Amino acid sequence: MNIQTLLNQRIHSAMVAAGAAQDAPALVRQSAKVQFGDYQANGIMGAAKKIGTNPREFAAKVLEQLDLSDVADKVEIAGPGFINIFLKNDWLGATLADLRDSDRLDVTVVAEPQTVVVDYSGPNLAKEMHVGHLRSTVIGDAVVRTMEFLGHNVVRQNHVGDWGTQFGMLLAYMERLRAQDAQVSMALSDLETFYREAKICFDEDEAFSVRARELVVSLQSGDEECLKLWNEFIEVSLQHCEETYHMLGVSLARKDVKPESAYNEDLPKVIADLDAQGLIKDDQGAKCVFLEEFANKDGDITPIIVQKTGGGFLYATTDLAALRYRQSQLNADRVLYFVDARQSLHFQQIFTLSRKAGFVKPETSLEHMPFGTVMGSDGKPFKTRSGGVAKLSALLEEAQERAFQLVASKNPDMPEEEQRNIGRVVGVASVKYADLSKNRTSDYVFNWDNMLSFEGNTAPYLLYAYSRVASIVRRSEMDVANFQAPIHVVEDQERALAVKLCQFEEAIQQVIHDGMPHFLCAYLYELAGIFMSFYEACPILNAEDEVKFSRLQLALNTASTLKQGLELLGIETLERM
Repeated sequence: MNIQTLLNQRIHSAMVAAGAAQDAPALVRQSAKVQFGDYQANGIMGAAKKIGTNPREFAAKVLEQLDLSDVADKVEIAGPGFINIFLKNDWLGATLADLRDSDRLDVTVVAEPQTVVVDYSGPNLAKEMHVGHLRSTVIGDAVVRTMEFLGHNVVRQNHVGDWGTQFGMLLAYMERLRAQDAQVSMALSDLETFYREAKICFDEDEAFSVRARELVVSLQSGDEECLKLWNEFIEVSLQHCEETYHMLGVSLARKDVKPESAYNEDLPKVIADLDAQGLIKDDQGAKCVFLEEFANKDGDITPIIVQKTGGGFLYATTDLAALRYRQSQLNADRVLYFVDARQSLHFQQIFTLSRKAGFVKPETSLEHMPFGTVMGSDGKPFKTRSGGVAKLSALLEEAQERAFQLVASKNPDMPEEEQRNIGRVVGVASVKYADLSKNRTSDYVFNWDNMLSFEGNTAPYLLYAYSRVASIVRRSEMDVANFQAPIHVVEDQERALAVKLCQFEEAIQQVIHDGMPHFLCAYLYELAGIFMSFYEACPILNAEDEVKFSRLQLALNTASTLKQGLELLGIETLERM
């Protein structure tokens, strides 16, 4: 049930009947303060202005046309023309009963599912995944989980970097190790060291750098031996990625990998198509596209280089090929790119060019979902104590160990195996939630103490809140699977909890509309806090039977909503902490 959608439809119809234009929005929002009701319609003033009438007078006409008697027990005009809506307690109770009886919390499946292609994570296979890959991976994964929950056809695309100049360098180093009878598999066990040593050879040894460049040409030309070496390197790299994905608890799998190399054969065709449409100009031997839309105030245009002097292709060429594939083969209605904010201009150019070239349909939505940087306490991009880029796997291992130490100190009598499991769940959840709970467009400071705190908008707080609600339900000794009883909303705290529970669908709609999981995090945090206030003010297990059963339903619905919400964020829950 989406209350906001229901109210928008009813109020919009009343506005049109009262004389508003057909496209006049009702603009129904959740009220900021309880005295303004549960919802507020803010579209009256704009509609009144368009038809040249007094907003309050128009609001009165809207109320004459509006029937919310089944949903609300009071509807009033406030201020210059707002409409405040106070939901009925009986209606809230009945809505919560529907939520309880639904295996998906009464969340509506979309009537017209879209095919949504989501490009996220995309690590460079020349190195192990590091903290810089965290945001793309966890934010993208939360959005795809939420979209699938609402019924969309989601296609995950892990556009890993497995092609280009640096791979010639790595192949040359593999070749050198083999010539020295060294065990390449052992050397590849630490990709960071392998890459660093190959880079030193490339920078300091002219013969090595020449050989590396030769191997790039051989690789791109399909040389059998070169491809064999390359495949060995890629396999080891992908295994590193998969281990990190498993530890992180994200839903990416090997089948979702669509690497840069997959588009290699199509790159000359992209150039040919652009050239046939008169979009390419030669500039000092390179093939470029100059888009007037990106001219600066002096009329200068930063070109999109699609083929280098000498014939090499660039990221832009691969991204254009990927877009064409996603449209023609995957039939995308919407394509989302979770890539950091520094790539904003690149994607604006690629989206504009792909439309000019006819690679995507005019109605296909192309959206760059930029995100900020994970910062250290020094205000600079987060690094390890030694000053290096933090490996994501090492970061997660440290999180689990820190969480284990915290759990062990709070529960010294708990078996170590259980302490370790709780530490694993809490540690990984803390790292993910600290990221997901922030507006993705903002930078944020990585702080162990804050993310592992049991106070505030953190994973430990929410996991503890869930386990506490689950404990209450357990202690009732009720057969919750078959437990049904009327839900009576009477006390103010019961009402606040009921309203918040009914707003779950609205929270997840925000996630998929804007690609921002922090809306769902904020909802779950508010829900947990409202439940705690309800629990303190309204006894559950010691109440009279009818009241007890009703309040247990509220607790059960809260547990189900917290669990489902955390699952959409990719966060595992614990029944006991």
